[in-house]
Amino acid sequence: MKKLLITGKSSYVGTSFQNWLRNYPDRYLIDSISLRDDSWKEEDFSGYDVVFHVVGIAHIKETRENAHVYYKINRDLAFEVAKKAKDAGVKQFIFLSSMSVYGIESGVIDENTSLKPKSNYGKSKLQAEELITTLEDEVFKVVIVRPPMIYGKNSKGNYTRLAKLAVRVPVFPNIENKRSMIYIDNLSMIIQSVIDNCDRGLLFPQNSEYVSTSKMVKLIAEAHGKKIRVTKLFNPLLNRMKKNGIVKKVFGDLIYEKKLSKYSDIQSNSLIGFEESIRLTED
Repeated sequence: MKKLLITGKSSYVGTSFQNWLRNYPDRYLIDSISLRDDSWKEEDFSGYDVVFHVVGIAHIKETRENAHVYYKINRDLAFEVAKKAKDAGVKQFIFLSSMSVYGIESGVIDENTSLKPKSNYGKSKLQAEELITTLEDEVFKVVIVRPPMIYGKNSKGNYTRLAKLAVRVPVFPNIENKRSMIYIDNLSMIIQSVIDNCDRGLLFPQNSEYVSTSKMVKLIAEAHGKKIRVTKLFNPLLNRMKKNGIVKKVFGDLIYEKKLSKYSDIQSNSLIGFEESIRLTED
């Protein structure tokens, strides 16, 4: 039986992962702690096989005034936790990073894509990765997880905004774009495999299918019993607005090359399919 510590008691990913592992009560002992104050420094990490660090600042608007918070939480705190874990004899440390470390809003990410984050969020995550990996040795294994957009029931961020839009509008642009995304239960399944195999290295989790924004909005509407018509009528206008940040984020292509996403003991067809994931999310 493996003993796990999740740092981030109220985080979406951490809570979802803990709920997922409750399906296997004979295989894992799971604890979670909050890092909102310094009391975590008094916690005893010895005895844990794995620490899964999911704490981070993400869904807030970046300003000059709050820039330092990203580095304090996403970088410095993450490194402190990793160092404490290593000193306590923890065997595996899993750090939840982000696709944002690449700093690109459209295109294909492969093994040769440069790391050039543009936001404080992306920069702080990359700097945390670099610091944490300096701690790795034969005993202390580090896993860096760079997920694309995570979605699922009660998730935050862009998916929620699109879901609200999907149930309100009668028509939506029909653009055949491709996005890498990861359903929360698929992410939990992949992290579970990483723990079971005591893996190390970089992880690029994504659904087995790329996602079209138009198809996703249509499926969300259908899950609520609503009909939405997708049309190419708006495409000429949207194509002229390709440089607009919001248009690029919603209708542009941004994918991980499929061969990056290989996991121990998991076949892509064993992941929950996209249509099913939308049904479960909107149920």
